[in-house]
Amino acid sequence: MHVVLVHGAAVDPAVWEPTARAIAHRTGLRVETPARPQSGDLDTELAFLAPWCVGAYVIGVSGGATLGLELAARGAPLAGALLHEPAAGSLAPGLLRHVVQGFADDGVAGFGRALYGPTWDPTCTTADSATVGAELAMFRNFEPRPFAPAVNVVLTVGANSPPPRYASVRALSDLLGVPWRIQPGVGHAAHLEGGYLPGGSTPELDRWVATRQG
Repeated sequence: MHVVLVHGAAVDPAVWEPTARAIAHRTGLRVETPARPQSGDLDTELAFLAPWCVGAYVIGVSGGATLGLELAARGAPLAGALLHEPAAGSLAPGLLRHVVQGFADDGVAGFGRALYGPTWDPTCTTADSATVGAELAMFRNFEPRPFAPAVNVVLTVGANSPPPRYASVRALSDLLGVPWRIQPGVGHAAHLEGGYLPGGSTPELDRWVATRQG
């Protein structure tokens, strides 16, 4: 039993440290925060993540959530997933328009501020402009696909997120046939805004841990 926290674009695994500590303290589980290659190639990213995620409860925010969706679509043997505001492809055209503009205006800094808001700063990432640009292109080209109904996936949207984010999560929920809920006290950058899963838990994670522990 373990938990894997997947980071998105323009953030390094270190952004997960408060969340990882809280989950480990609450549950006693091993928590892993892999440093994915940020290659800009979906197949490369998933090939890297897949071994980490076998039998794992996967938690992702933004691009990390998007990769979680695609792992599920490709049949990766996940124990479950909690995915916060993933990309939605043609279900939500224009969702990343402001991020594209931020990147065009001010590179990595413009991207980070546009996507994550004021809780992001340049210390959140070691990625350069070429890496972030490749990641942005990959996530803009992402198209969600249905997966086996037995996969235990829950989508979340931040209580403080704007209407287009709510619309995108609802559309994904309808397409994939998975539940969604509102994550209180945060916007898109849930892992930066006081730590995702305050106290190291959510109802979904608690249920999974209780089931696994018998």
